[in-house]
Amino acid sequence: MTRPALRVDAVLVQAVIAGALSFAHLHDLAAAAGQDGWKAWAYPISVDLLLVAAWRRLRSDGPSRLAWCWFLIALVASLGANVATAGLLDLGDVPAWLRILVAAWPALAFMGGTLLAHSPAGHSSAPPAPAAPDPVPEAEPEPAADEPPAVSGPDPVPEPVAVPAPEETPALPTPPAAVPVPAALVDHARKVADDHHARTGARIDTATLRARLGVPPHLADAIAAQLA
Repeated sequence: MTRPALRVDAVLVQAVIAGALSFAHLHDLAAAAGQDGWKAWAYPISVDLLLVAAWRRLRSDGPSRLAWCWFLIALVASLGANVATAGLLDLGDVPAWLRILVAAWPALAFMGGTLLAHSPAGHSSAPPAPAAPDPVPEAEPEPAADEPPAVSGPDPVPEPVAVPAPEETPALPTPPAAVPVPAALVDHARKVADDHHARTGARIDTATLRARLGVPPHLADAIAAQLA
């Protein structure tokens, strides 16, 4: 099996050349500012790492003020070194303010890298909308005590009921005159009696009337007397 030939990427070559030149300019500026030996080589690494960390934060977490701030700081440091070493600055006589900036860069880069690594993302997802409450099922009304239960479908044919002779119907006793009966209760009792007569064909007796209305015996007698 033959191995594929190594393809040279022009963009990768350009990136390597640009990185090497920027690295050299940062090294020369740091050395001119009094950072000799290995310290001069550490400055380009620090600037490039901060630039890469800020760009990665922008790519992974989205735009944020923190990432853009440190990305611009690292970019200005890199571009400033490239411009300063292009003949616009005498590297043999570096001004004091530039020496101060170069000497303060390690602390600044350390703070920026720490904030980029440990600060939470600037954007937060919106809280989920509260779920709509389940609809409460409506309670079906219960049939009243004096109303027959509703029957679905066609009305049932009532069975023939033997109607007793008039002389066999028990007479309703006369209630005492002292028992007051509300008119509304009398009207309700009359509806119950009419319903009983329509279903059975016979007049309602006092015991059935008392059971349907749920009233004491003496009050049932008084109501039955008014229905007679």
